[in-house]
Amino acid sequence: MTLTSSVPVLRASDYPATRDMLLALGFRIVEEGGDPPRFGIFRQDAATVFVDGWHGHDTVPAPCWRAYFHCDDVESFATRARAAGVPAEGPVDAVYGMREVTVTDPDGNRLCFGQDIP
Repeated sequence: MTLTSSVPVLRASDYPATRDMLLALGFRIVEEGGDPPRFGIFRQDAATVFVDGWHGHDTVPAPCWRAYFHCDDVESFATRARAAGVPAEGPVDAVYGMREVTVTDPDGNRLCFGQDIP
């Protein structure tokens, strides 16, 4: 299993304002979710950032991701995590075309590992 990239996940109390700021900085919208949009994937060059407007901004870990890691074999990742004694949720197939496993660190930060569904 190889990690191929990682993506920071920003929590936003005002999703439209954060979206507008990223667009002003030269990022482009790759995808948005919600009606009205409350989640977005933004890219500029080789950099990607997720913005989560569903969970707002606070200092207490919420049930949202803090980071997203792309990998080439999420099943192997889940097996390796469990063998190391790390509880792993999934894999589950998401409606947006990713197979994902989530782990939670001791501080409650949720880290998601995803692979494109062929």
